[in-house]
Amino acid sequence: MTEDEVLTIREMCDAFNVTPRTLRFYESKELLFPIREGQKRLFTRRDRARLKLILRGKRFGFSLEDIRQLLDLYEMGDQQKTQLNETIKIAQQRMSEMSRQRDELGQAISELAEQIGWAEKQLDKARQTDAA
Repeated sequence: MTEDEVLTIREMCDAFNVTPRTLRFYESKELLFPIREGQKRLFTRRDRARLKLILRGKRFGFSLEDIRQLLDLYEMGDQQKTQLNETIKIAQQRMSEMSRQRDELGQAISELAEQIGWAEKQLDKARQTDAA
């Protein structure tokens, strides 16, 4: 595939392992801007780069609105300084949230393990009583 080559919706789906519905959704949210030829959608190199960033942002848990705003900052013409600054700010907030969630999950796992241990002891006691 050359840089200037456009891809059909099917080719985009295959290249990025997404569904046509996903691409249409991102288009409706003004995250992607394929060339329209009648019913046909043709995706440019720019669309491919944007989709790659969208999917990465989603994997990190960024909201679609955050992703859209970050993508829009690319056009500012300041060698991406504003875009990079905002990306760092949002990424740091997200990493903080993820760390908090990880800590909460670790605590919940510990508490659940304790409850399972308690329940197993209770069951053993009940079995011993039945056997006696």
